[in-house]
Amino acid sequence: MLRIEGLSAWYGEARVLREVDLHVGQGEVVTLCGRNGAGKTTLLRCVMGLHAGQSGKVELAGADVTRRPAHRRARAGLGWVPDDRGAYATLSVAEHLALPPVVGPRPWGLDEIHEAFPNLYERRNSPATKLSGGEQQMLALARVLRMGATVLLCDEPTEGLSPLLVRRVGEILAKARDHGVTVLLVEQNLRFATTIADRHYLLAEGRIAGTFDNADVRSREAEFLALLGI
Repeated sequence: MLRIEGLSAWYGEARVLREVDLHVGQGEVVTLCGRNGAGKTTLLRCVMGLHAGQSGKVELAGADVTRRPAHRRARAGLGWVPDDRGAYATLSVAEHLALPPVVGPRPWGLDEIHEAFPNLYERRNSPATKLSGGEQQMLALARVLRMGATVLLCDEPTEGLSPLLVRRVGEILAKARDHGVTVLLVEQNLRFATTIADRHYLLAEGRIAGTFDNADVRSREAEFLALLGI
């Protein structure tokens, strides 16, 4: 569903990503993990078309989207869930959910959104920036599910959340996967990652250092935590 080939990226003369290859099959949840500064967020921004200094190839459902701008990639089915949640101060929760165009074959209806995110229904008339951090994260997820994105790019969706909300994020991502949605997830919480993801890529010094399944990660947890600097 998502294929990245030979992806390199620069900030000025500093090379951040080096010939990265990875793929995510339809309905898979795949984690991208690595130390802070390894290039994880840059990789997601490259896939979304938000970072200009790059080379390589990005395919979505077999179509080459490398030269498409971000808004055309979104209309092709890419959903972006940034680590800053991307809330607009001038829009209410309801307006955030009305804003995205429907681009995919299985958009979540408002009833389904409100059932999955009851707090958003209760706060539907509130400015989005007045929500708690956890509620803003739920709104960021709800927005891309509302538009029917077929591939979600999620950047640290559990960062700073309580254990209860971390579990809720996992339930939402599992439900999306059951609907055939594909997820590429940047995540430092290994225990959470192994409950939701099918495979894990380790990014180190701008390169893919290995691919691991859940059994690998669980059996070598201390080693992985050291690699992640945790």
